[in-house]
Amino acid sequence: MPLSKDILDEIRVLTQFNPASALEGIKVHHTADQSTIAATQRLYAKELITLPDGGYLTNSGQEVIRHLDSLVTVLQCKEALVA
Repeated sequence: MPLSKDILDEIRVLTQFNPASALEGIKVHHTADQSTIAATQRLYAKELITLPDGGYLTNSGQEVIRHLDSLVTVLQCKEALVA
């Protein structure tokens, strides 16, 4: 299952959110990389975040970030076993 650059960019933006707190948001400034700005706008269009330049995770976004956090945790654990 290959992941497109757009999806990887969206994942990278989502990793900026703290999965332990719904009260912490992010702000993507107009000086950020164009790919980051576009990814943030797509996440907003998908109703995963509250503002086109970041904001907070929506309820759906919080669910997605919990899954993403679990995935990253598993991958980091497996990485430690290989090293």
